[in-house]
Amino acid sequence: MENFIVSARKYRPQNFSTVVGQSHITTTLKNAIRNHQLAHAFLFCGPRGVGKTTCARILAKTINCENLQPDGEACNECHSCKSFNEGSSFNIHELDAASNNSVDDIRTLVEQVRFAPQAGKYKIYIIDEVHMLSSSAFNAFLKTLEEPPSYAIFILATTEKHKILPTILSRCQIFDFKRITIQDTVDHLQDICNKENIQAESDALHLVAQKTDGCMRDSLSTLDKIVSFTAGHLTYQNTLEHLNILDYDYYFKVMDMVLNQDVASSLLLFDEILQKGFEGDNFLGGWAEFLRNLLLSKEEKAVHLVEVSGNLKERYKQLAGKVSPAYLITALNLLNETEINYRMARNKRLHVEMALIKLCFLQQAVTLVSDDHTGEVAKKKLVADGSAPQKLRAPVAQPVTAKNITERPATAASIQSAEGPTLTVQETPVAKPVEAPKPAAPAAQPQFSAQVHTAPAAGNTAGSQVVKPTPTPAVKPAATVPPASAAMTPGQTTATATPAAGAKLTGLAAMKEAMAAKQQSTVVAEAKPLTAGALEVYWEEFIDRYRQANKMTVVSNLALAVLKILNPDEIGIVSRNIVQFRFMEEEKLVISEFFKQKFNNAGLILTLQLDETQQAQDIGPAPLSSREQFQQLVEKYPLVKELKDRLNMELDF
Repeated sequence: MENFIVSARKYRPQNFSTVVGQSHITTTLKNAIRNHQLAHAFLFCGPRGVGKTTCARILAKTINCENLQPDGEACNECHSCKSFNEGSSFNIHELDAASNNSVDDIRTLVEQVRFAPQAGKYKIYIIDEVHMLSSSAFNAFLKTLEEPPSYAIFILATTEKHKILPTILSRCQIFDFKRITIQDTVDHLQDICNKENIQAESDALHLVAQKTDGCMRDSLSTLDKIVSFTAGHLTYQNTLEHLNILDYDYYFKVMDMVLNQDVASSLLLFDEILQKGFEGDNFLGGWAEFLRNLLLSKEEKAVHLVEVSGNLKERYKQLAGKVSPAYLITALNLLNETEINYRMARNKRLHVEMALIKLCFLQQAVTLVSDDHTGEVAKKKLVADGSAPQKLRAPVAQPVTAKNITERPATAASIQSAEGPTLTVQETPVAKPVEAPKPAAPAAQPQFSAQVHTAPAAGNTAGSQVVKPTPTPAVKPAATVPPASAAMTPGQTTATATPAAGAKLTGLAAMKEAMAAKQQSTVVAEAKPLTAGALEVYWEEFIDRYRQANKMTVVSNLALAVLKILNPDEIGIVSRNIVQFRFMEEEKLVISEFFKQKFNNAGLILTLQLDETQQAQDIGPAPLSSREQFQQLVEKYPLVKELKDRLNMELDF
């Protein structure tokens, strides 16, 4: 049976021109070789599977090539190139730092560097995964890396540049490899499929490239698996099935249902997705990417950021024309929050379904719009009957008439009719009285409750009524409205109402007026004098708070403090040691507010002090050393020294 070689090894680049997606590095290296400006140490860093080790091997082969090509490529015909291709070159040494990361391994490498190459110009040392070296190994390698022999070149490769010591980085020429783009990956995979006689759809290769996220090695490994699964015939559907990726058609269907506010169909489609074995977070992540592509498709200059096949780009453009950017941005924000909270949700299915329901009614969500004519702010609300949204405008004052009073459930007027008893009606807050002009004299005006007396029909042919205002005690001065009356036909009622407080104030104005009245009515308490007795009583009260809360550590720290009166408005707290002083600093704001409240003095000052003499007494004598302890023991027990001498013991102090 013939030995199978995976595509990642079989189609590994052998020269700079075949390296995929790293032209900024390969061009630099070729120019350096042609111009004889090679550095003595290189550091290749970047994500996995993008060609770091491959470029290191190509560089090692090229600089030892005996017949270098004009374009800076190796000839692959000389003895050095052939020995390298066969893996028998003595001038190229590879070291895996992940398994050889000790100081001894690096010292062995340094010993080898001392010997010049027997054939060729350079000895190249490729150290892969160099970030795995220990700190001691890095330090042992520093001197050799800084001043190597003229024939030695070091090529270091790593995926985690931040783990390498800065002293190593400063001695190397650093090359940053980037992720391979999706289009470059697709082109390379298509080229391999043509060489291997594999039938592959372009959309299928796009899926492979998106799944591997810029890693060429993973792309080639995935291609090998799908070829084995599909017997050399890659289609969009069988690639979706093998890679466990949700089809884009589902997202287009969900988007249509959401825009049509079809909640039931969208939930049924989500259930179908779950039945296929996909998790809710996969659906949320894919849909967020779908909405991102829709948003980019609305701008022609950003369409190239949508990395999908040409057919899908057209579908994105068509759907993007139906959706506003504001809707897409809001939907993306909602999906992002849903995805963040997905792991913490207990009912994960309901968590995703709630996001679907919200997105169905997102267009009717609460938004603020601006009126072009008046500049007023309006608020759109969800209305069950589909009526137009109401605008939030300042209430328009309306005159109070008899018709208004009789139609409302309650008014502030008492209407007396000739045929029956008096009808008392209280005015509701809906009534909007006319703002009256201020009187010339700012005298307090009483409130009125209008009583309307209806005269007999014989005595008053016009059917008019006589209004008798009844004065009531006023709470505070307010502007009044002059009474107004109108003659009506018989059977109708006319009333004039005098508002109690003039025009109705807005909410903010009413709050300001209430606060001003409260401040005027508040009597400022006089500050209590600062005395030692009061200070001691209040301090015990403050400590008792923590004692009742069973916080005995706090109680002990507070009880050790000494309070002094420094000035008429200044209290001093003296701490015994630095630990207590730090504690008082943390509690200073609470203690200060407590004393300000107790003494009714907002200008009270709290000063913290540290008694250094008391601190030295708390610390006590300095501890004895081991030798001093032994001498003290010998003085107390002389036999200990005799025992030491007889046994010839040497004590290590």
